[in-house]
Amino acid sequence: MRATETHCPYCALQCGIALTVDETPVRLSPTDFPVNRGGLCAKGWTAAELLGHRDRLLTPLVREVPGDRASPLREAGWDEALTLVADTIKATQQRFGPDSVGAFGGGGLTNEKAYTLGKFVRVALRSSAIDYNGRFCMSSAATAANRSFGVDRGLPFPLADIAEARTVLLAGANPADTMPPSMQYLHAGRASGAKHIVVDPRTTATAAGAYLHLQPLPGTDLALANGLLHIAIREGLVDDAYIRDRTTGFEGVRVATNLYWPQRVERMTGVPEASLRETVRLLAAGGPAMILTARGAEQHSNGTDTAQAYLNLALALGLAGRPYSGYGTITGQGNGQGGREHGQKADQLPGYRRLDDPAARAHVAAVWGIDPDELPRPGRSAYEMLDRLGTDGGVRVLLVLASNIVISAPHANRVAGRLNALDLLVVSDIFLSETAAMADVVLPTAQWAEEEGTMTNLEGRVLRRKRALPPPPGVRTDLAMLAELAERLGRGRYFSTDPRTVFDELRRASAGGIADYAGISYERIEAEQGVFWPCPAVDHPGTPRLFADRFPTPDGRARFVRVEHRDPDELPDHDYPYVLTTGRNMQQYQSGNQTRRVSALADALPEPRAEMHPDLARRHGVADGDMVELRTRRGRAVFRAVLTPGIRPDTVFAPFHWTGANLLTNPALDPHSKMPAFKVCAVAIAPIDEGTSHVHSTPRFLQGVFAFEGKGLDQPVPVDGALSYVVPAGITTQAVYFRGGNATDELICVVLMRDGKPMRWFPIGAKSDVHIPLRVVEDLDSGTAVELYLCAPPGVAGMVVVDLGLMEV
Repeated sequence: MRATETHCPYCALQCGIALTVDETPVRLSPTDFPVNRGGLCAKGWTAAELLGHRDRLLTPLVREVPGDRASPLREAGWDEALTLVADTIKATQQRFGPDSVGAFGGGGLTNEKAYTLGKFVRVALRSSAIDYNGRFCMSSAATAANRSFGVDRGLPFPLADIAEARTVLLAGANPADTMPPSMQYLHAGRASGAKHIVVDPRTTATAAGAYLHLQPLPGTDLALANGLLHIAIREGLVDDAYIRDRTTGFEGVRVATNLYWPQRVERMTGVPEASLRETVRLLAAGGPAMILTARGAEQHSNGTDTAQAYLNLALALGLAGRPYSGYGTITGQGNGQGGREHGQKADQLPGYRRLDDPAARAHVAAVWGIDPDELPRPGRSAYEMLDRLGTDGGVRVLLVLASNIVISAPHANRVAGRLNALDLLVVSDIFLSETAAMADVVLPTAQWAEEEGTMTNLEGRVLRRKRALPPPPGVRTDLAMLAELAERLGRGRYFSTDPRTVFDELRRASAGGIADYAGISYERIEAEQGVFWPCPAVDHPGTPRLFADRFPTPDGRARFVRVEHRDPDELPDHDYPYVLTTGRNMQQYQSGNQTRRVSALADALPEPRAEMHPDLARRHGVADGDMVELRTRRGRAVFRAVLTPGIRPDTVFAPFHWTGANLLTNPALDPHSKMPAFKVCAVAIAPIDEGTSHVHSTPRFLQGVFAFEGKGLDQPVPVDGALSYVVPAGITTQAVYFRGGNATDELICVVLMRDGKPMRWFPIGAKSDVHIPLRVVEDLDSGTAVELYLCAPPGVAGMVVVDLGLMEV
């Protein structure tokens, strides 16, 4: 049997796996790779189920009626699909200019594809309009690290070093759920006497195993970190020699922390003064210590400054660059590290070069064979670009690769509306995601086991992802798609379809940059189980540990940066009295476009669940297992309530793997990183239906954001194939509620159809929404077909949000 050693398609650990493809189904097993050492999580074990999945896209799709997204998608050939895309790009750019066409990438793309996408936008489109979903993940910590260290590498040391640290502070991180194989290093540290401190408003699986758990109010991490540094200074625990010899700017930070005395920080955060003092004393005890941050601390409108405050603390304690010590941030997406190094971000060129640096422009232009003046200037960040889609001066044609924006972007209803305003939306994906379902053109692409390429994991270790089997007939790689599209735009000579050729060009383009891959080859990766960047020459050993002698700043010193706490953009008030924070569950990944299709994962966690404290639930008459509505100033969503004493009584937690959480989140941006405020917004809570709230059975939802065009208020028409459901054999189903939103200026109606006949009409006013409990609707017996239709005045086109809650009993 033939086994191919490669890597898991999910998180930034990039665990080693082997695929045996001569079996049906493909067999997956873990390998003894340095990161996972034979371990895998539930997602990794089931990853092979994605190969040959029945939902797989196998042919391009285009709209039955071009330009009409209310018409169904139909199969098309590659020539027809790419001709439509290329012709529309040419016409749009001729009328509106180069920046009217852009791209949105993903943190799961290989280095070769991320590099090529950045090059495609700058060279083939000659546009500045590109960014990627990593802007919603790593950007705040990356900005802070660049300010202080002069480099952004998530972990500046191997993951295994965590086992050697005597104290580890984890701020906003829950690796027990998000990357379980990494927990072996935390467990090993604890077994040898290490003490771990977790900062999180929830008692997560990670926090439950910690020596000390700090539960701050979401949005107050910056005050907490400044308070810890205040204590370290006042108690004489800072490393004066390290500060003198290896850093600059400490005096300004020292003065700033005078305002964060322990009693004040306790009032601001809710963390007891005694816990603050114990945390500092543990970190400064003299043994190796680490401070690690993740999205819980970073996904805020002040996320950069929050990461900076923790980084300042690490510098003051003299941790960075010392053995088994330092500051790091835990990268989430599979290639979240490499994806931001080689040109997907609006302001970057390969090698982590700045697009506005004349020397960087000259170097990369020479590698690409173009004049530096041909390169565009920096463009808009992810949400700024999405928020202007279809407007004057905004992108009018958007190409999306490996990103499900409708689920993952904040204020998702707003983003869906902007996507609908595009002249052309093109999505490349392996499945028909919620975003792909809105597209004019859908392009099927090869998935993780069907292509060659490299990934860069959270340690900065460049890995090789190997092809284990060919893509299905008719499916192309993104490299082939981009090369052919460039050819149709008259720029094909600049692009290759061969991953190794692309990687060798990437090496030259990154040479001399911060993220220098010049000395890394496919052969070295194979022989050495990955190579750590920077690696500037083929005889260079790579750099597993950074900062031992100096920092990559002009003077070799790390920089303290003064930061001040400020309140979140949105605070609780009378109408929205609680704090909503979002995050991940163990069984699902990112937008769920892959994991929600894996039967074992879907069975383990089939629906989104809102965690709340029992005291908060009792205040609203909510019992464990009830359906509850969460409402913010941007939208409403329904979740199954899970009551747990391990969350603050003023906080609600919701996962973002389904349609729902990001209908609620606040798009307020960090001024430095342009990170949206995913982790804090004000929320209200209401039970869905008291009469059925205690039925513990299986919920089903017909929900999403859809485009439509009216045929008449008396002519209901189907909205989308996703809005249909047949009651299973032996089951009775009840309709629990209907929720809908209308983005147009006209009255519309959503019609609940039963076996092809209207059962209930739900009028939705102009730019309005409705929420209707369905207590009196009769039971739906086995075999009953339920569909949602829509009717609107003739010619009225727009977006509708629908959410029909059903309960199988």
